[in-house]
Amino acid sequence: MKTDYGIDKTFLILFVAVLVATVLPASAELQNVEVGGQITILGEYYRNVETPGDGLRWPASWLLGRPIGTGVGDGNGIVSAFGWDDHGHGLSLVTQWTRLHVNADFTDDVSAFIELDSIEEWGEDFRSQSYVTGVDDRANSLDDVEVYQAYIEANEMFGHPLRLRLGRQELSFGSEWLVGPNTDGPAPAWGLSFDAVRLTYATDVLSLDAWWSKLAENSPAEEDGDVDFYGVYGSYLGFENIVLDAYWLWLRDGRALNDASFVPWVEDIMGVDGYDVSGIHTVGLRAAGETGAFDFEAEAAYQWGDAGQVGFLFKPVVYGDDDADYREWGLNLEAGYTFDVPWEPRLYLGYAYFGGEDNRDISFGQWLSALFNPFYAPGASVSFNRLFSNWAYSPIMDGTDLSNVHVFRGGVSVMPTEKVELALDIYHCIADEEFDRPVVSLLSFWTRTNDDGLGWEVDMSANYQYSEDLYFTVGWDHLFVGEGLEDGSFTNSYGLDFNGGTNGDDADYFYFEMGISF
Repeated sequence: MKTDYGIDKTFLILFVAVLVATVLPASAELQNVEVGGQITILGEYYRNVETPGDGLRWPASWLLGRPIGTGVGDGNGIVSAFGWDDHGHGLSLVTQWTRLHVNADFTDDVSAFIELDSIEEWGEDFRSQSYVTGVDDRANSLDDVEVYQAYIEANEMFGHPLRLRLGRQELSFGSEWLVGPNTDGPAPAWGLSFDAVRLTYATDVLSLDAWWSKLAENSPAEEDGDVDFYGVYGSYLGFENIVLDAYWLWLRDGRALNDASFVPWVEDIMGVDGYDVSGIHTVGLRAAGETGAFDFEAEAAYQWGDAGQVGFLFKPVVYGDDDADYREWGLNLEAGYTFDVPWEPRLYLGYAYFGGEDNRDISFGQWLSALFNPFYAPGASVSFNRLFSNWAYSPIMDGTDLSNVHVFRGGVSVMPTEKVELALDIYHCIADEEFDRPVVSLLSFWTRTNDDGLGWEVDMSANYQYSEDLYFTVGWDHLFVGEGLEDGSFTNSYGLDFNGGTNGDDADYFYFEMGISF
């Protein structure tokens, strides 16, 4: 059964069309055209990270009746993308992100922006013939260029500080802790844009944004099968060098979910396979700024809503958890102090929390139910969803998808010259809820709790701003693998994927990045 049909999309599209028609002039005269772009090249090498073998950690025969989630993988059991094992192969690659944009300004505060991009790993798309056979292989690179952004913008609408931006665009709010364009390295970050309608009201002391974006369109296959992302974000700028933010975000997933096999009236009686529309509501507050030599960043958010898309993944037999919901907190804190001495050293401390669940252990009664009850459906594990975050707390472990964790961090940065910055960052990660691993094959109710200490990580980097347009960054990151990381926990993919090693060998990440803007 599906509920909560949300905002009528036809009405919304018609409203926007009428609004644009009333604001834009019948014809606009081109005033100025700007052409620019960016080239980013990132070279990386990972040691002791890749999974040796097929990544299997716990065979399915150990998991009878246990709800696992996406970690089930291909049905063979719990798998991990990480090895922490020196028997695995190192991973090395060079990736290039090329962007080219055109910005056209018209009269009457109207502009259009188009940006194309291409992301390639060196050697995967060699645009030439094979040196062995002489065969032309260039056909593989014909569809590489994508439209990254393309939007129309109208400013000072109705004579007020109101801006309308319509089309594919980046969305960036606050520190980009929950909504950002995913463009910060050194870990792979190759951009994120949205097909959206965005209204912005901005004065000297207040800015207010409201938007609707389309993440997936499934019409006409489903009458209500789309994924939409809405939000309202407000900022108060009335205090000198300090900003106060408040926001509401709503991600609505109307795609239909059906488990199964029995006739509907039987499922209704048994209370299974009754998924509601998934919807993540997130409300948050943020304060950030600086006063004298002190700077700070503080943000807290709470999530609630139906989590049918997550519950659907937890199928130990036939049925998933159609009562799963979001009920988690997220927190991000950072405080720094910059000393007024040569090299301008800045020290900082930070903490982040992403609430998580791990309900994957089962009781003896649930284990028996899994053996004899075809309608058996235990609870799912739902952790804080970081949505479209631009923050990566660990260069090795976190691809902006780490959840069900506590992250403690600190560091120091110095500037020996105006163009050179050296930094040392330290991270310590602890699982919020540990994984209960099975002890005896088939008796999956008999478990032992893994350690919660995931490990310590040290990152050293140097950035050289060669010119206003060109920069170089080089760095080395070392992960001291903790017992909890070796034994494993569900902390990746917002707490849905397993991260556990076949060993406990420390890991390294070396990186070099160069970028130019024009």
